[in-house]
Amino acid sequence: MASNRRVLLNSRPQGEPTDANFAIDEAPIPEPKDGEYLSRTIWLSLDPYMRGRMAEAKGYAANVNLGDPMVGGTVGQVVKSKNPKFKEGDYVVEYSGWQSYAVSNGAGVMKLDPAVAPLSTALSVLGMPGMTAWWGLMEIGKPKAGETVVVSAASGAVGSVVGQLAKLRGCRAVGIAGGKDKCDYVVNELGFDACVDYRAAGANLYKELRAAAPKGIDVYFENVGGAVQAAVVPQLNDFARVPLCGLISQYNEMQMNPGPDWRLLLIKRATVTGFIVSDHFDKMEGFWKEVPAAVKAGKIKYREDIVKGIENAPQAFMGLLKGKNFGKLLVQVSEDPTRSR
Repeated sequence: MASNRRVLLNSRPQGEPTDANFAIDEAPIPEPKDGEYLSRTIWLSLDPYMRGRMAEAKGYAANVNLGDPMVGGTVGQVVKSKNPKFKEGDYVVEYSGWQSYAVSNGAGVMKLDPAVAPLSTALSVLGMPGMTAWWGLMEIGKPKAGETVVVSAASGAVGSVVGQLAKLRGCRAVGIAGGKDKCDYVVNELGFDACVDYRAAGANLYKELRAAAPKGIDVYFENVGGAVQAAVVPQLNDFARVPLCGLISQYNEMQMNPGPDWRLLLIKRATVTGFIVSDHFDKMEGFWKEVPAAVKAGKIKYREDIVKGIENAPQAFMGLLKGKNFGKLLVQVSEDPTRSR
């Protein structure tokens, strides 16, 4: 008999997560009640924000309780339904977490048409990462033709879209990524003007970034923090804009490290705006008008890093926090019937 394989939060990390913080569990497949449906998880998205949900400290959203499945965005297929809005066989993007089956009442769920785009893109370029890139760059960065846009974690699911959107608006796009292969991909495949390998640069990161962005930085899309941020901030132009999306280099820190001299932000009259994309899901008309068409036309490219089997999600997630993934990190939980089409 099939069962519902789940990954539970077993304990709260003290610094970097370890295998001991997770537990693999086999539970009965739940039965939908009236007004609900049961879905089989096909794709699970792994994202940096999940590290914050594992903590005890209060964040911008509810943390995972010990013994509960880890949270996360998913794509699934309806296998049993007692909700007239969803029928057996429908594909849905939902928030079922790290488990192979889930019951939902349909709130916040969107149906997917696999003929329009691969199902997995609902968790990457046409999902939360793509929306994050679009909103942060367009609404906070407000790039203008001829300006220089620098994005950290440039080969990742968010950063890769940011740079391509910047190029479509006539900007100079400069990426920062870890490793020659990632930088080669950012320049040769995604079309960025330059990419700085922060690992190879080491103490010369400031100089290499200055060479890649000789006119200074007008928009800095921040995904990383730490040493990368410290090299960027002194190079911001007057009235620069900084969409503050993430600080992945600091998520495992139990005590915050000293950052760059924020007085420079005052001197440069820079605007730094932290944002959570879920606050803006109802304002994505521009995203839906631009990005799906650009993806279909090949003007925006994307890359997926796929791990098979939900039992491998913990190791993949721990690697994500260290930058080991290359592209949008997804777990294939079960067969995708549309994948070979």
